[in-house]
Amino acid sequence: MADGDARRVPAREGHGEVREKGSRFFAFAVRAGAVADAEAFVARLEREHHDATHVAFAWKIGGGPDPVRRASDAGEPSGTAGKPILAAIESSGLVDVAAGVVRHFGGTKLGTGGLVRAYRSAAERALADAGATFVYDVIRLSVRCPFDRAAVVRRLLDPPAVRLLGERFDPEPVLELEVRASRVAALRAALAAARLEAFEAPSGAEIGRPGSGR
Repeated sequence: MADGDARRVPAREGHGEVREKGSRFFAFAVRAGAVADAEAFVARLEREHHDATHVAFAWKIGGGPDPVRRASDAGEPSGTAGKPILAAIESSGLVDVAAGVVRHFGGTKLGTGGLVRAYRSAAERALADAGATFVYDVIRLSVRCPFDRAAVVRRLLDPPAVRLLGERFDPEPVLELEVRASRVAALRAALAAARLEAFEAPSGAEIGRPGSGR
C-alpha cells in the first residue's frame, strides 16, 4: 500500500483443520491489536480445548519496523510448532494477528518434519479463512476558524484520507477532521500557510475498509 500507516489485518476469525496419521490439528486465527488481546485468545483456546494434547501458538503485533513476535511450541519438540505457525503468519502478510493450533494426538508419532508441516499447514488454512482488511491509523483534529475562512479548510478535505466528521460553532466555526496519520504533517503545514491551526483530540483511532478476501 502507498500509505505508510496502512496495516493488513485479519478481517474475521479464521479456522482450519489438518489430519495427519490420526492426529487432528485445529487452527484458529484472530486479529489481536495488543499483546493482551493475543494472550486472551490463547487463554480462550486453552480453556475451550483443555483436553487437547498441545495448544501451540504464535503472534505478530504492530505494523512498524519492529513488531512484537512470539511463538510457543507448548510442549512439542523445540521448533516444531510455534515457529511453523509464526512462519505461516509471516507468509500471510498480516499483522496484528494471533494464531493457535490445537493438537489431539492420534497415537502415531509424526517426527519433527511431520509436525512442522502439520502445524504450518493448519495455521495457513486458518489465516486464509480469516481473510484480510486494511486499517489506517488516524488522528482527529479540530480546526477553529473565522466564518470567512471555513472554505479554506474545506478545500483541504480529501476523503478518505482527510475527511470532515462534523462542524460546530463556539461561537466561530470549529471543523472536526479525521486524518490518516501519514497525512497529518502535510495538513498542518497547509493550515499553517493559511494562518490556521489544528488541535489534536485526546486520542486517535483507526478506520478500516475491506481488503482482499479469502
